[in-house]
Amino acid sequence: MAAAPGGGCSGSGSGSGSVAGPAAAARPKVAPSVDFDHSCSDSVEYLTLNFGPFETVHRWRRLPPCDEFVGARRSKHTVVAYKDAIYVFGGDNGKTMLNDLLRFDVKDCSWCRAFTTGTPPAPRYHHSAVVYGSSMFVFGGYTGDIYSNSNLKNKNDLFEYKFATGQWAEWKIEGRDKLWIFAGYDGNARLNDMWTVGLQDRELTCWEEIEQSGEIPPSCCNFPVAVCRDKMFVFSGQSGAKITNNLFQFEFRDKVWTRIPTEHLLRGSPPPPQRRYGHTMVAFDRHLYVFGGAADNTLPNELHCYDVDFQTWEVIQPSPDSEVTALCAAAGGFGGGRESTAQPSLPSGRLFHAAAVILDAMYIFGGTVDNNIRSGEMYRFQFSCYPKCTLHEDYGRLWESRQFSDVEFILGEKEERVRGHVAIVTARCKWLRKKIMQARERVRQSEPEEEGPGPAGGKPPLPPSLLEVAIREAEAQPFEVLMQFLYTDKIKYPRKGHVHEVLLIMDVYKLALSFKLCRLEQLCLQYIEASVDLQNVLTVCENANKLQLDQLKEHCLNFVVKESHFNQVIMMKEFEHLSSSLIVEIVRRKQQPPIRTHSEQPVDIGTSLIQDMKACLEGAGTDFCDITLLLDGHPRPAHKAILAARSSYFEAMFRSFMPEDGQVNISIGEMVPSKQAFESMLRYIYYGEVNMPPEDSLYLFAAPYYYGFYNNRLQAYCRQNLEMNVTVENVLQILEAADKTQALDMKRHCLHIIVHQFTKVSKLPNLRALSQPLLVDIIESLATHISDKQCAELGSDI
Repeated sequence: MAAAPGGGCSGSGSGSGSVAGPAAAARPKVAPSVDFDHSCSDSVEYLTLNFGPFETVHRWRRLPPCDEFVGARRSKHTVVAYKDAIYVFGGDNGKTMLNDLLRFDVKDCSWCRAFTTGTPPAPRYHHSAVVYGSSMFVFGGYTGDIYSNSNLKNKNDLFEYKFATGQWAEWKIEGRDKLWIFAGYDGNARLNDMWTVGLQDRELTCWEEIEQSGEIPPSCCNFPVAVCRDKMFVFSGQSGAKITNNLFQFEFRDKVWTRIPTEHLLRGSPPPPQRRYGHTMVAFDRHLYVFGGAADNTLPNELHCYDVDFQTWEVIQPSPDSEVTALCAAAGGFGGGRESTAQPSLPSGRLFHAAAVILDAMYIFGGTVDNNIRSGEMYRFQFSCYPKCTLHEDYGRLWESRQFSDVEFILGEKEERVRGHVAIVTARCKWLRKKIMQARERVRQSEPEEEGPGPAGGKPPLPPSLLEVAIREAEAQPFEVLMQFLYTDKIKYPRKGHVHEVLLIMDVYKLALSFKLCRLEQLCLQYIEASVDLQNVLTVCENANKLQLDQLKEHCLNFVVKESHFNQVIMMKEFEHLSSSLIVEIVRRKQQPPIRTHSEQPVDIGTSLIQDMKACLEGAGTDFCDITLLLDGHPRPAHKAILAARSSYFEAMFRSFMPEDGQVNISIGEMVPSKQAFESMLRYIYYGEVNMPPEDSLYLFAAPYYYGFYNNRLQAYCRQNLEMNVTVENVLQILEAADKTQALDMKRHCLHIIVHQFTKVSKLPNLRALSQPLLVDIIESLATHISDKQCAELGSDI
């Protein structure tokens, strides 16, 4: 279903083992990279939108279903992608097993039977398939009569189909890479073993069982696998009567499994998908996409997306036009398409379907839908591909460099010093905000008042020297870990299990409790509880007792009195040196364990970096503004450190020639954005927000180049926003923005919409507010598109 290291691939399967293998040459489409050229900053003509035919992102399209004379409706089949076609093999139609090979051309949206020669695999379902080079490999599955379990036979054969010649051959493989087979069902039991077979000469090839380590997934079947970032992922599936929603990751190089925690609270993200089986999972860019399956007696049709880099789940909302009509193929022009009969375009819930990726789209075929009916439908889903948000990394770089620091914390009895940035620290921690406010007030009282209002619109600016803030209850090392969290929402975990480093995180946890940083509390707890083992549990327990960290102490006590741990722990030398009160508590707990109670109170997870920086921009950070941005002469207070962290343009300006009056004129090249678009840009700078009206996107499309953002994420969103959201209702505003920004291709698109929807556009009140040149452009477009026949009809009416 996906690729081993060394290349990407495609494929599918579940029941008798999931297969991963080397890749076809085609690579997933990724967002274009941006080479920022600041020498172009004084021109608005260095950038073109380059719009042409496109497919709305996150749009489902129902493609022509498979006709009965081509092939039967089916489920438990496989699909693979090769060049511009989807190949469907095997499965069952509800009555018999199949071994036909169907081909769907994604450009022509047409079905046919694939050309084949040689002896194909026996009819089967629940097999696996993968593409390598110019061949498809099919492994395993069930053969026999689907109505008679006694007649079913589980296969472990391997077949190759060569796309160029249509030749089927059993066990004929060339090359140096490997196929990987994991888990499944052998007819008697569910498995969790892993095997590889070298893709070399058939005479020299043999199966090799892999010695897996780490947190190996339980024995299971009816699950998918996918490869992303050179790792294999397994999600959910059936394990006996138990169905889980765990996500596991396998490192090919070290042959180590890791269970990725599904605890979503700390990241503030949606929960993972429900436990399920019979679903599909494909990889694209840095994401895994999960669709369908049977989840607790339901057949959900939400599309779930997992971000491998950020370890977060989300539900993808389909584009609004997914539910209106079914479009069979893209045509010329903006949003063009050959429209077929109106029908729902969202796939219904299903299981035992199959999915594959071609370029930047996912194709789903078949499956079992309601009432045990087999489907012959083909659906296409258009992926989005944006560079990841660099907000946390940008603020992290600011913390590491300490550039533009304006506060210095004096810590502990040793009075060690740690520098930081008032804007970020006060936005993230109310306890430290209060300390900084008190320190500022002391400075103001000791110095003569300055004349004139400051950038915050009424208060004098802070003195240029570092503001000193004393915090006697914190030592430097744990405080620096806490500061790192304030800037990045993360802490760099030390080597897991090393007792001295666990004790460091305990000190950080103590600070988090004192500073009322709930989010950091939970991170520390998660790390410490995961790090407690037989070697360090007594040390951690003793320190938790001294620091009065009751929740950690409780965890350690429960760990010690476990049946499998207790005898080993009490025989350790460290046990003899515990305080007598703690020894008594351990013995009593072993004799009479406390009754466990489950609190119904939700865990307070605190606020995230994004939430805090949003509040900062919306007014909570007004008292700490130290720069003024001028948009067409209108002032907007802001924070120097935040601007510098997110933009190389501001970073270079503040480092080289800080304006004496603390005021910076805002433009994008020679063009001044609208006030609304400027606020959209500030939201992006402060907390990574990209939601904006489409006309703002035209103003900001060039902003990543001019301001030197660290990737073109904003530009990618601007493009998507314009592609998806130009409507009759907003076309006049976008026309004005396109004219002002010299985006000629978008201007042509708007004129095209106005001409073809002129009856509706003519009733919009904004039409009368357009400038004379734009009204002339509309009239000329109308004249150009009016036909000779229409002219004759108009002439006859005169």
